[in-house]
Amino acid sequence: MTPYTDAEIADLARRLLDHSLPKDQWTHAAHLTATLRLVRTRNDGLERDMPRIIQTYNVAVGGVNDDHNGYHETITQAYLAAIRAFVATLPAGTSDSEAAARLLATPMGDKAWPLGFWSRERLFSVAARRGWVEPDLRPLEAPVGPPVETPA
Repeated sequence: MTPYTDAEIADLARRLLDHSLPKDQWTHAAHLTATLRLVRTRNDGLERDMPRIIQTYNVAVGGVNDDHNGYHETITQAYLAAIRAFVATLPAGTSDSEAAARLLATPMGDKAWPLGFWSRERLFSVAARRGWVEPDLRPLEAPVGPPVETPA
């Protein structure tokens, strides 16, 4: 079961975009859920726009974007690609709350998910934070299986 209702998911994405989401609410689940909502509602240009969205949010809540903190290009683009692939498998009419529950039940729900594709050294390098770095453990293609069925 998702920790969010449809209305809360819409609000989460809106508050990310307008920088009113409190920093302590910007959890891994919130990252994935907001990205899911953005993919479902403003799909075009997210690969280009997501860096600015996250960077400006980080600064607005008192964070920094440097070589060791804040925005991480490789992680962001990997999750964005995987969430796009996930969304493509959803049955028509799936609500945001059901989609989020299914997404969070996949391997992506674990913050360590990228480490199945990148070594820790490569993923947390300055190069990977600043730009896209290809995985060194296994290809990212098709990283997520079909949506997990959740009990009604």
